[in-house]
Amino acid sequence: ADSLYVSEYFSQSAQKLSFYSWYGNAKLFHFHVPEDTVLLRWLLQASRGKGPECTDMEVTVHFRYGAPPVINPLGTRFPPNATVRPSYNVSIALAGAAHNTTFVNITTPAAGDWFIAAHLPQAAGRIEVKGFSTPCPYVFQADMFVLRLTDMPVLEPGVAMPQTIVAPAKPLHVKVFVPKHAARMRLELRSCVASEQKACALRVVLGSITLPQSFQRIVTCVGNITCSLALDSPPWEKWLQIMVESLGAANGSVSLVMLASFTACRPGSSSSFLSFISLNQSQTGARPGSTGAAGSSAVPAAEPSRNESKQRSSSCLQTQPVVREDLDVVSVRYRLLNGPSVPVGSLSPTLLLLNLNTGMDSGGSLVVNLLLNKTSLSLANATVAACVSAASPVLSLNATQNCSTAFFQGYPLSMGTSSAEAMLIVLYPQTDVWFLSLQLLCPKGQGECKASEAKVTVFAYLTPCFNDCGPYGQCSLLRRHGYLYAGCSCKAGWGGWSCTDDSKAQSVGVQNLATLLLTLSNLMFLPAIAVAVHRCYLVEASVYTYTMFFSTFYHACDQPGVAVMCIMDYDTLQYCDFLGSVVSIWVTILCMSRVKKILKYVLFVLGTLLIAMSLQLDRRGVWNMMGPCLFALVIMIAAWVHHGARRGRCYPPSWKRWVFYLLPGIALAFVAISVYAFMETNENYYYTHSIWHVLVACSVAFLLPPRDKQKKPWAWPQKLTCRYQICQNDREELYAVT
Repeated sequence: ADSLYVSEYFSQSAQKLSFYSWYGNAKLFHFHVPEDTVLLRWLLQASRGKGPECTDMEVTVHFRYGAPPVINPLGTRFPPNATVRPSYNVSIALAGAAHNTTFVNITTPAAGDWFIAAHLPQAAGRIEVKGFSTPCPYVFQADMFVLRLTDMPVLEPGVAMPQTIVAPAKPLHVKVFVPKHAARMRLELRSCVASEQKACALRVVLGSITLPQSFQRIVTCVGNITCSLALDSPPWEKWLQIMVESLGAANGSVSLVMLASFTACRPGSSSSFLSFISLNQSQTGARPGSTGAAGSSAVPAAEPSRNESKQRSSSCLQTQPVVREDLDVVSVRYRLLNGPSVPVGSLSPTLLLLNLNTGMDSGGSLVVNLLLNKTSLSLANATVAACVSAASPVLSLNATQNCSTAFFQGYPLSMGTSSAEAMLIVLYPQTDVWFLSLQLLCPKGQGECKASEAKVTVFAYLTPCFNDCGPYGQCSLLRRHGYLYAGCSCKAGWGGWSCTDDSKAQSVGVQNLATLLLTLSNLMFLPAIAVAVHRCYLVEASVYTYTMFFSTFYHACDQPGVAVMCIMDYDTLQYCDFLGSVVSIWVTILCMSRVKKILKYVLFVLGTLLIAMSLQLDRRGVWNMMGPCLFALVIMIAAWVHHGARRGRCYPPSWKRWVFYLLPGIALAFVAISVYAFMETNENYYYTHSIWHVLVACSVAFLLPPRDKQKKPWAWPQKLTCRYQICQNDREELYAVT
C-alpha cells in the first residue's frame, strides 16, 4: 500500500559559485541517504544576478557516492599510480533565464553519504582589485527528496519466502543481510505463477546504484523454471536490496518464492581477546576476528609459523591484524602488529583490513605501498598479486579475475623479481571498510609454488594531500559544515591534483627573473628618497624608505616558486607593504597641499592611524587606498584654492612647475593605477606589478613640491669658535645670541 512509503526532504543553504582554478573553488554539498530508500530525487537550482555584468554561464554539477567527487575540469595530469575514474556530472545552462531548475532521479540508491560538487568554468586568470568591479553572483542550491519503504521485508538466508507482486507499477522490494566472511551469495526465484495462466516474466535487480559507477546485477526471468543469480564476494555486514518487478500485463499479479543462501569463507582460527591485546609484546598466539580496542581493528590472524601450512590448507584466507592510528585530521597510519612484513602464500590470499568507515576519512588520499623481499621468493618467475577493494575482499587472485567483487571494481597491483615495488593512491576513498588481498601466483599453476612463500612489506596510510602537494603546492584543509576535506592549491604554473603537472610550469630561470623584477623594481624609490631628502622632507623620505624596504622583502617572500626569502612572517610583511604603500600616497598629496607644518604633521599621524585600522579590517579593499587618496586630494585642492585666492593668481603659479613636474607626475600616477587595476593577471603579474612599482616611485619624485625658499638646504646650526651659537627662528626670521 502507498502508506508503507514515507517521503523525506533534506535541504542545505545555497552557496555562491566560483570560477574553477583548483578544488577549493568547487562548492561541496554533503547529504546522507537513509536506509531502505527506493527513490532519490535531487532538485538542483542555479541562478544568477540581474546586473549588466552577468552573462550566459554553464554550471557543472558532479555526483559521487561515499566521498567527494574527483574532478578534473582543467584537464591536468594526476600523480603517477593514482586511480582516477570519471565522475558523473550534469550541466545546468544559465542562458536566457536568470534561474534554472533541474531534477536528477536515482532508483534504489545506496544508503550512506552522497556528495555534490558544483562550479563555474575555468577562471580567466585576471587579478581583480576588490571594489573596482562588481562580479556577477552565481548561486547554486541542492535539495534532496527520498522515498523510503518503512517495512521492507527481510529475506532470511536459507528460508524460502513467498511473495506476491500486485502489479507491474508496484515492484517488490526486499533486503537481505550479508554476513561477514561470505564468499558467495546465491538468489533463487522458484514457483513463479502469473495470473490468468500466463507465463512469468520478471526483472530482478540486485544491489543499489552508486555513482559514478554502478554495479547492479540485473537478470530477466521468463517462464516457470527456477531463476537464479550468483554473486562472488558480496559486501560484508551490509543490507543488500533486491527489487523484483513484473514485466507482464498491467493488471496481472505474480506470486513467487524467494530463497537466498550464502557460502562462507573459513578464515584462519582466532583465539581470545586477551591474546590479541598481548600480541604486541609476545608476538605469539592467534588474533580475534572482530574489532579490537578503540582506534584499532583487526581480522583473524593465522596460527604461528609452526601451524601456518596447516592453516593455509584448511582456510580460504589468511588475515593479519592491523591497528589504525589516528594522527590528525584526515591523517591515519595503519600498523601491522606482526611487523611491516607479511607472509604471502599461493593456497589462499593474505588479507589486511583498512578501516575507513568513520565518515571523516573520505576527504584525503589513501596510499598503499608494497615492497617485495626478493630473497624470500624462491621461484624467479613467480609474482605476488595484490588487490585493494572496498566493502568486501577479493578471495581469489588469478589471471582470470580482474580484481573485482560483487559491487566494486578493485585496484590491482603486481610485484615480481623484475619490479619489486608497487604503489597505489586512492583519491578521496569512499567511506567503507577497505581490504588489501595478497596472493602468490605461478605461471604454471598453483601447484608449482604450493610450498613457496613470499615476504611483502606493507605501508598504508591516509594523508590529506599526497606528498603534501609537493614543492609547488599548498595543502589546504577545506570545510563544509562539519565535514573536512583537503585540496592542493598549485603555484608557479604547476597544476594537477597534487601539483605534479609541469606542462605549464615556470622554469627556475623565469622564477628568478620574476623575483628580481618584483624586488629590484622597488629601488626606483631611491630617486624619490633622494629628492625628498634634498628638499628637506625628511618625514616623507622616511615613509618612502619604509615602503621600499617592506615591499622588497614582501615580494621576495610572496614568490610561488623556489626563489623565496622571508625575513619574517608572511602576513606581517604583507601588512607592512600595504600600509607603506597607502601611507606613501597619503603623505605625498598632503605635502603637495602646502599646509602649515603643524597641521601637516597632525594629518600625517592621524591619517596613518586610520589607514592602519582600515587595512586591518579589509586589507585588499580598494577604498583602503582610494579613501585616503580622495580625502588628501580634497585637502590639497582646498589649500591650492586658498593660496590662489590670497595671491590673486593660479597656484602653483609657475608654468614650468605644471609642465615639467605636475603633469608628468599625474600622468605617471594614472598609468600606474590603470596597470594595477585593469591589466594584471596571474601570468603577467611579475612584470605588470613591477611596472606599477616603477611608475608610482617616479610619480612621487615628480610630484614632490620644491623646498621652501626661506629654508636653506642642510641648514644645520653653525658652531662658533668662541662657543657662541647662532640660532635661526623660522617664524620671526631673527637671530639671537645666547
